[in-house]
Amino acid sequence: MNSNDAYEDVPRGLERREFLSAGAGAAVGLAGAVGLACRPPNAPRRNPVSTFGGGPNTEASLDDNIYTRLLGVRPHLGAHEHITTLGGCRMPPEIMQAMVEANDYFVDMHELTAAAGKRVAELMGAEAALITAGGFSAMLLGAAACLTGTDQTKMEQLPHPTWPKRDCLIQMAHRFSYDNAYSAAGMNLVYAETREGLIERIDENTAMLAAVTAVERGFPVAPPKPRNRTQPPDASVIMPVELIDIGKQAGVPVLIDAASDLPPRSNLTRYIDAGADLVVISGGKGLLGPQSTGILAGRRDLIEAAALQASPNDHIGRGMKVGKEEIIALVVALERFVALDEQGEIARWNTRARRLADALQGIPGVSAAYAVNTSGYADVDLSWDEAVVGLSQREVKQRLRDGVPRVIYDGTTVRTRLLRDGEEILVATRVREVFER
Repeated sequence: MNSNDAYEDVPRGLERREFLSAGAGAAVGLAGAVGLACRPPNAPRRNPVSTFGGGPNTEASLDDNIYTRLLGVRPHLGAHEHITTLGGCRMPPEIMQAMVEANDYFVDMHELTAAAGKRVAELMGAEAALITAGGFSAMLLGAAACLTGTDQTKMEQLPHPTWPKRDCLIQMAHRFSYDNAYSAAGMNLVYAETREGLIERIDENTAMLAAVTAVERGFPVAPPKPRNRTQPPDASVIMPVELIDIGKQAGVPVLIDAASDLPPRSNLTRYIDAGADLVVISGGKGLLGPQSTGILAGRRDLIEAAALQASPNDHIGRGMKVGKEEIIALVVALERFVALDEQGEIARWNTRARRLADALQGIPGVSAAYAVNTSGYADVDLSWDEAVVGLSQREVKQRLRDGVPRVIYDGTTVRTRLLRDGEEILVATRVREVFER
């Protein structure tokens, strides 16, 4: 059955001009979404920490948990960055509470999408915003919006546009594997090596310019690394804010992918303030919202065009569905994030990193240094003399992954950002065992 047949009573105006102004009443209550889920009158009040998590993992819990009992899959101690393939982030208890309460109700998804986008835009200082099914989805929908505008006929042709204005122009320094989100929308990827080359390639067929904020941290473009392991960006690299200016002069929309770059918190609003047409933020990394969510924020007309192509509508983004519980949870996560004591939070990560580094001192041939990384918080920079230890980097990583408890870390960098107090000692104990054996 066609979904349009199933929703004949849904006001179709919400898909267009009313999208950005609809649902003022529906927005009421979002800020209070962190209340406890409905329960029977005489039911005891639940302890949010014990009910929804919040405590550290132990060797016992890592051995007996929902993953091991149900599927035989062993969890690990996350001494790594927010990596999707390793489970993303941990949602704080109040965000889990919000998801549970949201599950108790039915809502019109058009109204919810509009109201949630309105609140996200307010928090980011943008004209408009859309909650998406992750950062990749936001990139794809942003590209689709730049390809079609609000032209329904063009939307129906994606991902195979027949018009010439479909080039996405990217400087080579900004190239990375997620660029295929733009080609999945139907764009033709065009790469330029130099600043001058990029500017020269802008023409009547250029539909969008794209940049990734990770270039600001230096090279190689990767998750945050200790500062001594990176090089400052070359002067030839176009920084995102400069690309925004180039786009404005040429009349071409600019999409800034800042999915993984929180902290600093200022990145949430910085590129919008600089005039970016579209900004992508991951919902499940620095925001600690659901891993399957993201944000596309920016120009009102482009967000309207993206929303028309996103679920629950029936265009290229239909399969990128975001559940009502995830939408509510992301709004609560964003509210929490903007109110958080950022420096206090970073200080807690750094304290754990200091404890971990201290616990790894004195191992023959091994160096475990407390090191501030390119995003401004500290990790443990781990290195060793293979002639003394007798293990390669690959062997160390494999033994930590295979052991009890399991530990997974990023290459030479052991991180504490995702750990809870006490877990860094479990990590240190396991690392010592591997090296001392």
